[in-house]
Amino acid sequence: MGLLAQILTLPLAPVRGTVWVLERIVETAENEYYDPAPVERELAGLESDLLAGRIDEETFDRREDELLDRLDDIRAH
Repeated sequence: MGLLAQILTLPLAPVRGTVWVLERIVETAENEYYDPAPVERELAGLESDLLAGRIDEETFDRREDELLDRLDDIRAH
């Protein structure tokens, strides 16, 4: 029965292939979106900018809060 089912559903093979590719794309995008490393690097860069005087304390606090919220979302996922 398995061979018969494969023969009968052969016209759907391109659709199954497309669905598989789309699932891999979504999986990769989610892995990149929920990766904490870029957020941590941005936090380190933000602190460097503050210490070097390139940004003021208010900008640092606002941006740090945004990045820490994002990091919390990533860890909760």
